[in-house]
Amino acid sequence: MVRGSRRLLVKELHRDKPRGGAKVPGLRADSLRRGNLRRLVCEGTVRVWLKRDSGQYWPSIYHAMPSPCSCMSFNPETRRLSIGLDNGTISEFILSEDYNKMTPVKNYQAHQSRVTMILFVLELEWVLSTGQDKQFAWHCSESGQRLGGYRTSAVASGLQFDVETRHVFIGDHSGQVTILKLEQENCTLVTTFRGHTGGVTALCWDPVQRVLFSGSSDHSVIMWDIGGRKGTAIELQGHNDKVQALSYAQHTRQLISCGGDGGIVVWNMDVERQETPEWLDSDSCQKCDQPFFWNFKQMWDSKKIGLRQHHCRKCGKAVCGKCSSKRSSIPLMGFEFEVRVCDSCHEAITDEERAPTATFHDSKHNIVHVHFDATRGWLLTSGTDKVIKSIVIYALHSQCCYSHVLLRGESWKTISVDPPADFLTP
Repeated sequence: MVRGSRRLLVKELHRDKPRGGAKVPGLRADSLRRGNLRRLVCEGTVRVWLKRDSGQYWPSIYHAMPSPCSCMSFNPETRRLSIGLDNGTISEFILSEDYNKMTPVKNYQAHQSRVTMILFVLELEWVLSTGQDKQFAWHCSESGQRLGGYRTSAVASGLQFDVETRHVFIGDHSGQVTILKLEQENCTLVTTFRGHTGGVTALCWDPVQRVLFSGSSDHSVIMWDIGGRKGTAIELQGHNDKVQALSYAQHTRQLISCGGDGGIVVWNMDVERQETPEWLDSDSCQKCDQPFFWNFKQMWDSKKIGLRQHHCRKCGKAVCGKCSSKRSSIPLMGFEFEVRVCDSCHEAITDEERAPTATFHDSKHNIVHVHFDATRGWLLTSGTDKVIKSIVIYALHSQCCYSHVLLRGESWKTISVDPPADFLTP
């Protein structure tokens, strides 16, 4: 007798807070089908949880690791589970078809200290990784041999790979994004990007539009147009805390960014956005010609007290407070919140230009890691409160509806939310 479909939860336990999460295909008792697998990183153990017919999660695997877990990567096609450890080792396992057994395959001595990111490339049979030793390395998953490495300028915190061109994108704590061209046993530095004032916290790559998104501790997201070859960089300002994770829905061309304060922003990237202008330098207001406070000569000649310098976010001109007393949102420039603009730009901005291009949602916890399943519209978040939330996004173009699976400690609770009556699966 075939039982009903079951969902999976793979969980790596840590005593402080979850470090990661992902959703992958689940299974029936007799065959695999689209479902749900979630996993967290926690200290010392790897656990696989199956969702039973009763709706409750029960552990099917409990595996102790020799060192605390720091990150993980799971490939649903091969059921290959790669786990990064604090001691620099990457441990690789294969899960059985019924997800009741986890078989060790090999260990990679990849780094001298904690592994920060892992990425498995099925097409090339490569395992890419970064560590706190400021090293990027890639290994052959078949032989286990190290193929090459590269030393980054700071500890890497973001890792993406383009299979077609074999370009790897590495974001680090200094705010730099490094692009490398990988060969079988060597790599070439292509270029570096600098646009953030804080460290890069997340990267997301769209291989179709050939666009790279980077999130930062400076609360901003930057869209780098790699394929256009024009050096275009579009800023997105919609968070009040550091950006913790990025995901991209290709079928709707929408970016999902999650902040440390629990904010989730869904950006419509199907609109024509504009680059923010560079801030101009001037010793006096470019509107009224009043001197700024460091312009002693003009202050003496005009017998006036110097003013503080500000900048208009729309035109980039250096202006005084009197000439930039108004605020406005400029969504097409990425400013979803009201920012300082000069008086002339404020009058020129139309109501249509103020129309928002993003929707804002609250996950109710401080997000650490996010995984998005675009085929089903499922968003998984894990937070510092040791809670995992599974958010069902029924319609990205309109309103996000949520169904939560709250996982707090060892207490598991499922709250079912039916989709709207007019909801159509894409």
